[in-house]
Amino acid sequence: MTSPTDCWVSLSCSDAPRLIAFLVEAFGFTELARYGEGERVDHAELASPGGRGGVMLGTVREGETRGIAAPGTTSAYVVVPDADALFARATAAGAEVAAGLVDTDYGSRDCALRDPEGNTWFFGTYAGTSTG
Repeated sequence: MTSPTDCWVSLSCSDAPRLIAFLVEAFGFTELARYGEGERVDHAELASPGGRGGVMLGTVREGETRGIAAPGTTSAYVVVPDADALFARATAAGAEVAAGLVDTDYGSRDCALRDPEGNTWFFGTYAGTSTG
């Protein structure tokens, strides 16, 4: 059986400190590192609540040429053991609901939420297929 691939979502933010605080409070990410001065975040790393991979983010930079998406235009799927608990935590912290909790035909319990920058986060119990 293969193991899941580590995946780091990369975000460009208008207000990186605010987004970091939201991702920690609402979605259960863990802040691992933050570099920059004042309100400018050059680079930050947050571990996923699922334990593998996470988010790298920073304040949007004028003239960015590395192909990073504009703030608020990213979506990601994060595997969590309990989508209902994540949904309750996130909505209590003010996350915008894009799609409520649903049981999928492929055996997952999913929801979709938006962060303050407008990015869409899908959380669910589906960890992908594995081959043996």
